[in-house]
Amino acid sequence: MNEPGPVSVLLADDQELLRNALGTVLNADPRIDVVAAVADGREAIEYVRGHRVDVVLMDIRMPGTDGIAATTEVLRLRSTTRVLVLTTFDLDQYVFAAVRAGASGFLTKDTRPADLADAICRVADGDAAVSPRASASLLQHVRHQVLPEGDPLSELSPREREVFDLLARGASNSAIGSALFLSENTIKTHVKAVLARLGLPDRIQVVIWAYENGIVRPGRNGTPAQ
Repeated sequence: MNEPGPVSVLLADDQELLRNALGTVLNADPRIDVVAAVADGREAIEYVRGHRVDVVLMDIRMPGTDGIAATTEVLRLRSTTRVLVLTTFDLDQYVFAAVRAGASGFLTKDTRPADLADAICRVADGDAAVSPRASASLLQHVRHQVLPEGDPLSELSPREREVFDLLARGASNSAIGSALFLSENTIKTHVKAVLARLGLPDRIQVVIWAYENGIVRPGRNGTPAQ
């Protein structure tokens, strides 16, 4: 968990208008303190080199040093900093590269301000955040994919598979509990079991595992590739 006080956030985006808008919206939330805004990955790296920051809200595509390279270097410099990627396309291959580099999740730029603020706080507390629209398309494709024989998913119990499906949507424990009518403690047990069976360290890696193992394929604007 974070120390008491607002989550310090660094904005990294090459669009000045968006940086300003995000800063205004996020600073209106008492849980968040936008400490700086920069225009590219290099500037993000230099800021983190000299300042402690809880979360970097990182644009994935910027001129010069892009969000992938910046994510790698930011996390090398400060292992306690978390990176939340912003993207235009739901399942862009660069987003997955950024998550593999250590980002704690990804959201599309049309995410509602309240949802963005909530995601920043979750990520700062060690959780993961996934764009609901992107993960919904992931879920649809996961459910209709014919799994290869011996695939770890076939070893999940029916309840664990339901939890897996919701994890693929980026659902929080409380959201999973509401959907399945189970207590949050029970959900924590199921999530732990799913991660153990798949050999994955955290929730965001469930999405990446499905993508990298051919269970899901990315498409533009959240539409699974055919």
